[in-house]
Amino acid sequence: MMARAPEGAGHTIVVALGGNALLPAGERGDIHQQFAHTRKSLEPIVALAGEGWKIAVVHGNGPQIGDELFRNELARRELPPLPLGVLVAATAGWIGYMIQQSLQNALERAGVARDVVTVITQVLVDPEDPATREPSKPIGRVLSAQKARLLAQELGWKVGPAQSGWRQLVPSPRPIAVVEREQIRRLIDGGTIVIAAGGGGTPAYRDPVLRLEGVDAVVDKDRAAEVLAHDLRAEALLILTNVEGVYRGYGTEHAELLRELTAAEAETLLDAGELGRGSMGPKVEAALDFVRGGGRRAHIARLDHGLAAVKGDAGTVITAD
Repeated sequence: MMARAPEGAGHTIVVALGGNALLPAGERGDIHQQFAHTRKSLEPIVALAGEGWKIAVVHGNGPQIGDELFRNELARRELPPLPLGVLVAATAGWIGYMIQQSLQNALERAGVARDVVTVITQVLVDPEDPATREPSKPIGRVLSAQKARLLAQELGWKVGPAQSGWRQLVPSPRPIAVVEREQIRRLIDGGTIVIAAGGGGTPAYRDPVLRLEGVDAVVDKDRAAEVLAHDLRAEALLILTNVEGVYRGYGTEHAELLRELTAAEAETLLDAGELGRGSMGPKVEAALDFVRGGGRRAHIARLDHGLAAVKGDAGTVITAD
């Protein structure tokens, strides 16, 4: 009898990994702690690789980019400050290095023969999008209201309430396409696991004279993962987070985990405001865009339930109508 091929053999999946998975809230977050969290976060990716999936990994950088901006501002009287777009590329490099090295080691221990590479990625945005100029995306660590107002006054930041405190706000336009999509596709088709669109990718636009030009903004990593998944014609999008999946009435005593949603059902929840603009809402919007754009299914699950979610045994799966 012929051996049955692994479930993921020949299929492409894009995995979105949050920056908070590498630097949890309330932790000092030195590089040793971030490496330790990175190693723990990679179990579902190793499992998917063992199942034969072709994989692209997109990671967030919310806490890390906030720290880089703070370092930038502290040193501004000694060194020329770097613009936000350049700092996004910088975090994509060193976070990509952490994930790449940790994943290479984990794959070798598991006996899975796959190469891993990081691609510094640009994502196209619309320069006329109002979100390109309006600071609305929270980044960095959670601050007290007093500390946030002090930094806003000293450094010219825009700050606002987020989660259990205050955070810095920066522009966050919607991504349109991944510039390096063909190079990423060739690597993935050859069996390489690609870490791409780190921190959502560095936003850029096409100028009629200068060609590609950078934008000082950040892109939501879940939206970037959806666009990359569409560009790669992936079968599945997996968004890993710190909760079990999508809930109706999240945070209330009547909270209900929703294991399966059609696109129409997901849209109804969004329209009703049940998912939260800054928390689960953007993840469901990304999943919705993916399945309505031709993707087969999108999964939202807890970090350590990645493979189980793809198999339909955990998390929330969203499918087209």
